[in-house]
Amino acid sequence: MSKRAKPRVELAPEFPVLDTMRAVGAVAVLTTHTAFQAGDYLRHGVLGSLLSRLDIGVALFFVLSGFLLARPWLARAATGTPRPVVHRYYRKRLLRIYPVYVVTVVLALTLIPANRGRTVGEWVTTLLLGDVYSQGRPNQGLTQMWSLSVEVAFYAVLPLLMRLALGTHRGLRTRRIAAVLAGLALLSAWWHLDLADKIGAHTSGNPMMWLPGYLVWFAVGIAFAWAHVVGQASRRPHRLVRGLWSLGSMPGVCWVLAGGLMLVASSPVAGPTLLFVATPGQSLTKHLLYAAIAALVVLPGVFGPAGSAYRRAMSWAPLRHLGHISYSVFCIHLPILYGVMALTDYPLFGGHGLQIWLLTLAATLVAAEVLYRAVELPFMRLKEIGGPRRPEAPAAPPRRKPHTSTTR
Repeated sequence: MSKRAKPRVELAPEFPVLDTMRAVGAVAVLTTHTAFQAGDYLRHGVLGSLLSRLDIGVALFFVLSGFLLARPWLARAATGTPRPVVHRYYRKRLLRIYPVYVVTVVLALTLIPANRGRTVGEWVTTLLLGDVYSQGRPNQGLTQMWSLSVEVAFYAVLPLLMRLALGTHRGLRTRRIAAVLAGLALLSAWWHLDLADKIGAHTSGNPMMWLPGYLVWFAVGIAFAWAHVVGQASRRPHRLVRGLWSLGSMPGVCWVLAGGLMLVASSPVAGPTLLFVATPGQSLTKHLLYAAIAALVVLPGVFGPAGSAYRRAMSWAPLRHLGHISYSVFCIHLPILYGVMALTDYPLFGGHGLQIWLLTLAATLVAAEVLYRAVELPFMRLKEIGGPRRPEAPAAPPRRKPHTSTTR
């Protein structure tokens, strides 16, 4: 009887479906903003309520970030390979998100009339992603950037979280990782139910737009990263890990479950559809529902079989390219939307939702393509400059079909 090959943990696997998921998230955020401007939240019954919940795209982004950014730490710990260099990690994150953000800020603060007259101090605060900590809400055309402030805060603390989860020894310690993830979830729940209100009484910022309120979404991604590494590293992983791999091989089931939870999230149990303040219980309920929905949508892209029809369809090159430009779509779509509303004279909350959406989407895709080629790509090429590469783990035959997606 032949000896079974040692399982191999891939240090840099590709996840092409996750590129498409980024596009889904960006278009969802664009759609909910255009629907709001048209007043469609209250105009189309259940559909209007669903449109109001397409901010689920933010949860999708955060789950993806938790997975893609934590996995290198976990994979290297599992293989005994030196961990990512922290200063190089920070440099890559800065080059990835800051250039397009600066361009968007300059355009929004100079071209949108409501933003004119900002002081130098206000410009600096906005450029440093500090609006949610100082004035509670970003400027017009930049209101989506609260989530980027949360994302950057997560970037900053991720190395510390990985140090807590992994310790100083080689290998993955499941109980230690689980304890860290449980701590993140408990802090996030406490934040929604009580802590944010208490802190809010002592700050001019908006604590509900700070990192602790969204740690569950990032924790889901980190948990997926752990499960993916364990699934590759172990000949017989824990049944929870096997369950995730199994569910990920059934994308239809995942999407049907996600759709059902979206209907629940669109009901009053998750709070009002308009910009009214939700109760702490509604806020937490919506937060947890979004975590589950985003998890179900991401699952097939992480754990699904490489050769499946779903994987092939969702890895189609045009869809992946939309994922590549999705960050620019996310950043620039609100300034574009303001321009569409101004040039067409469509009244705020006055309908024309489909026309507003089509015009905004078309103009945003053009602008995002320009930003991607003129700003994102040149700076992303700088990410690999400087610093020696870490040695890779020795190669061994894989026990599963290789993945075909990419991490950033």
